[in-house]
Amino acid sequence: MIKIICGPKGSGKTKQIIQLANSNAATAKGLSVFVTDTDRYVHDVIRDVRFVNVTEYHVTGEEALCGFVMGIMAGNYDIEYVYLDGIARIAGKPLSELAAIFYMLEKISNQSGVVITLTCSCEKEQLPDFIAKYC
Repeated sequence: MIKIICGPKGSGKTKQIIQLANSNAATAKGLSVFVTDTDRYVHDVIRDVRFVNVTEYHVTGEEALCGFVMGIMAGNYDIEYVYLDGIARIAGKPLSELAAIFYMLEKISNQSGVVITLTCSCEKEQLPDFIAKYC
């Protein structure tokens, strides 16, 4: 399952996804991983959630991000939740050009049962159809 947290820049999407990650970790049977491109929130995410800054692994671009997420999941079969904060920023493309990564993330999620939650800096009404279907 893929879930979307959307809204304009500065609307609190990152705070929402962090709160969700922290609260889900308390009841999760598996592991939770929070992926972003900054260390700014490292102290906001609780210890039970694995915090990953993709810039430390030189992840740039849509394909690299998708491969990175698949690698995280391949390395640990008990992951239950993956949180991606700022997918367009990490991928380096506008949301309208990210259909391929959403297709791959949906495939990964369906095969593994992992819940993938993403933030998108965009009003809900302006999301491309391939993203809006997850709202």
